[in-house]
Amino acid sequence: MTDVRTVTDAAFEDWQRALNTGFLRPPVMTPEQLAARRLLPGRRLGAFDGDRCVATFRSFDQELTAVGGAPVPADAISNVTVSPTHRRRGLLSRMMRADLAAARDRGDVVATLIAAEYPIYGRYGFGPATSTTEWTVDVPRAGLDPRWSGPADGGRIDLVDAEDVRKLGPELHERFRRAQPGAVSRHELWWQTNTGALRLGGAWTEPFFAVYRSAAGEVEGLVSYESDDKWHGKQPQNTADVNWLLTTTPAAGRALWRYLCSIDWITKVRSGWRGPDDLLPLHLPDPRAARVTEHADWLWVRILDVVRALEARTYDREGTLVLEVVDEGGFGGGRFRLTASPEGASCTPAAAEGADLTLEIGELARLWLGDESALRLAALGLVQEEREGAARKADALFRSPGRPWCPDLF
Repeated sequence: MTDVRTVTDAAFEDWQRALNTGFLRPPVMTPEQLAARRLLPGRRLGAFDGDRCVATFRSFDQELTAVGGAPVPADAISNVTVSPTHRRRGLLSRMMRADLAAARDRGDVVATLIAAEYPIYGRYGFGPATSTTEWTVDVPRAGLDPRWSGPADGGRIDLVDAEDVRKLGPELHERFRRAQPGAVSRHELWWQTNTGALRLGGAWTEPFFAVYRSAAGEVEGLVSYESDDKWHGKQPQNTADVNWLLTTTPAAGRALWRYLCSIDWITKVRSGWRGPDDLLPLHLPDPRAARVTEHADWLWVRILDVVRALEARTYDREGTLVLEVVDEGGFGGGRFRLTASPEGASCTPAAAEGADLTLEIGELARLWLGDESALRLAALGLVQEEREGAARKADALFRSPGRPWCPDLF
């Protein structure tokens, strides 16, 4: 019988080998890499066949920003693997059930993850709640003024070092995530691993870092980027690859994208993972110069407490809905009456009332952050209208003015 249990310090190296095996990485790590990996926060589960770890699972504390800016306690799930010798034996299901039950007992409202494969997590009650888009900008075609030398709004852009980013970044990110539905909290180790202070494995290439400060001297944007060095026929054909770009104002975004497109010898800019409604293309005189090169689902959410989740977010209009929520996992099912307005919301059990909509818990997660349409889900047969017009009513109630976005991979 394969045993699922908490990973001890003594079993960590075997757990890490199983993790690397599952992700098709070299299974053996150096002592320095193992020591760095031990620092990652969280709760580790493993499935053990005898003394060998054959499946891995890690979760850690996180906050997720709901529509309106409220931080919601979340159980962030990562490092999920099953070794190829032990597939289709229910090991992931056992680890997932144990972790979600513990998360609900701790008082977490939701669980989150970034799905490596789309078909896996729907059966555990997760739904794709945000998406991500990458653009590639053809700089010569964009129509930008080649004489640009800096922001015209009185702000300035400066190149900075990794140490500066570790000082400036955390506070900037806190301001950013309070205003961005779908954003998640970052552990201090995020800033260390993304600036080279802590190296989890593989070669580290020092990127360039640039900061945008407003005319008042306020830090409103940071970008990390790298570039290649390609020439053809004595002409530069270099690409700037954005690792991450973080802003708290439209002016900062406009200035940093313009800066990246103005760097000598750069003919293409790859944006990295951005929100699907990012303004990047519209900052260009010719928006068609920004071509979508990738678009996919990103953050998946599993609601563990329907009442607290629906009461945590804001709503732009008044409305009442009775939702029949089906949850085979046993955490969030039931019938609930949501009464919402711009002044606040209440959600209460409503077993005696007739439902307006019936939906699985994963479909509720897709609606909760405001990105998906109840009308679309009804057309797909994923939401069942029990009363005519209920899907349109839910669409108006749940949709948010800006699309949710999670810039992080975890």
